[in-house]
Amino acid sequence: MTVEQLISFARGAPSLDIVDIDGLKAAAGRAFDADPAGITGYGTSVGYPPLRRWIAEKHGVDVDQVLVTNGSLQADAFLFQHLVSPGDAVVVERPTYDRTLLNLQRMGSKVHAVTIEPDGIDTTELANLLGSGLRPKLAHIIPNFQNPAGVTLSLEKRRALIDLAAEYNFTIFEDDPYADVRFRGESLPSMLTLDDGDNVVHASSFTKTICPGVRVGYLVGPAGLIADIAKQATNLYISPGMVAQAIVHQFCVSGDVDRSIRKVSGALGERATALATALRQYIPDVRFTEPNGGYFLWIELPEDVHADELVPAATERGVTVVKGSDFLPEGGEHSLRLAYSAVTPEQIDEGVRRLADAVRAVRG
Repeated sequence: MTVEQLISFARGAPSLDIVDIDGLKAAAGRAFDADPAGITGYGTSVGYPPLRRWIAEKHGVDVDQVLVTNGSLQADAFLFQHLVSPGDAVVVERPTYDRTLLNLQRMGSKVHAVTIEPDGIDTTELANLLGSGLRPKLAHIIPNFQNPAGVTLSLEKRRALIDLAAEYNFTIFEDDPYADVRFRGESLPSMLTLDDGDNVVHASSFTKTICPGVRVGYLVGPAGLIADIAKQATNLYISPGMVAQAIVHQFCVSGDVDRSIRKVSGALGERATALATALRQYIPDVRFTEPNGGYFLWIELPEDVHADELVPAATERGVTVVKGSDFLPEGGEHSLRLAYSAVTPEQIDEGVRRLADAVRAVRG
């Protein structure tokens, strides 16, 4: 079969048309004009100081509770290395981000996957595991527009998780890069702001609100923990990329980031609606929860459609998807993650048509 254009639902990255190239160019110029010495030197392992202060103000915390990193995945890695040892129990969502799952497994941790529902992780299932003797060091939670499931953790469950962490003495790792990319509904308070103790460490990123190429993420947590991780960072790379962080700082303080968020969120909302509409029209027997923000939609296929067969059949027809088993310790044979961030509504409609054709072929 000859296909003119590959349509990708595989990668969670924004298309170029919703990246503010002109705003970034202007921010770069301002960064070099404002602080040439600060951004061309090594800097400090805690990140570019003006951006660190801006993040602290955004989250209402002291500046010594913030560490700015080369992307949020590196923030994740620092926290895992600091808190988790081989053999330690760790709770993750089922499904969860594939790289998080892989990194925890490589570290030798014992991963316990807890079911996700339309309003987030099943806190009753988690409470039962804890009551039966599970003692995790950490629970990794993606609260807003979860990757890959697209669901959002309810306020009730956020509070329940904090109570469980306090009772059973584990850290909630609130991995939250999608929080600002909301296109429907009201935003919910972060677990960081709801927590009265030191049970929550929060991570986020400018990847989804500005662009992936800046590679700027951060951790917010107890000052002592941040100081310890900063020592790890010093030994690893002396300092993160000051130039990128200074550009992000200028982009944020100018207000360009707010305009960028509005543009990205508007485009993603249109694309998510187009994807849900096309799925209902062309593959009506798939099941999914329509997201209120973020980049991803998770679909459950009929039992007679196996993702291992569907993925190559879809690729032959010029559409790429990611099989659900990549996001689970086991299972996921009848599920897919679809990313709608890099495709236009017209491409989405055609892509789902092709996917429907692949489903029919797999069914024989």
